[in-house]
Amino acid sequence: MKPYQHLERSVAGKTVLITGAASGMGRATAHLFAREGAKVMATDLNGDGVEAVAEEIRAAGYDEVRDLQLDVADHEALKGAVAATVEAFGALDILINNAGFARLSHPSQDAYEDIWHDSVNVMLTAHQRLIRAALPYLMKTETGGRIVNIASTEGLGATPGNGPYVAAKHGVIGLTRAMATDLGRDGITCNAICPGPIETNINAEIPDEHKVIFAKRRVPIRRYGIPEEVAHITLSCCLPAASYLNGVAIPVDGGLTIKNA
Repeated sequence: MKPYQHLERSVAGKTVLITGAASGMGRATAHLFAREGAKVMATDLNGDGVEAVAEEIRAAGYDEVRDLQLDVADHEALKGAVAATVEAFGALDILINNAGFARLSHPSQDAYEDIWHDSVNVMLTAHQRLIRAALPYLMKTETGGRIVNIASTEGLGATPGNGPYVAAKHGVIGLTRAMATDLGRDGITCNAICPGPIETNINAEIPDEHKVIFAKRRVPIRRYGIPEEVAHITLSCCLPAASYLNGVAIPVDGGLTIKNA
């Protein structure tokens, strides 16, 4: 029998680029990776917001963090973000595509076309562009590059009035599977996280009493999740030890999707 093989469960010293890091799940992910010893490039369209997050992380005692204002809809800016990360830290080992938004619209409305365009551009096209820009560096990672795309339970089903978002998130899961098959031979894994009802800015306008009713009816754990719970699953996908996890879409939803299956 072969001896037990130790697999590393630490991202200490790894460099991670995170989009959409000014709030919610992106902010929690930046905090968590920094606390686990990673070097963090936190980016967001909200420059002041992501700068504040970096300041929070440094105030907590973790200095290996930089912030960058980034419009993921700008192809050249994505390339610049990769270059800035490598310039700051000398490497890029982990990429987390988290930036996104939700705008409701019915197909009969004129706004649907514009919302569709923006949704696909920000939450799907930008993902593949950033992955491709990061590839030369991810391929150099000794323990294997890691890509995590933040999808949604809306990528596994659909709710009314949310068509552009639903389509984009279904696309994210498809992109994840395609990248997993294309890049696996290079030692790079690509996985997707599918958050369910999580307390973020996207649902901040929903009254708390409505959230409680929804959670009790639809979620076996009977509550909304918090961003940190999603961040920990994202981290798990990025561990060197997660080297055989590839091409999956992981619901982080308190059991919502399985209850509705």
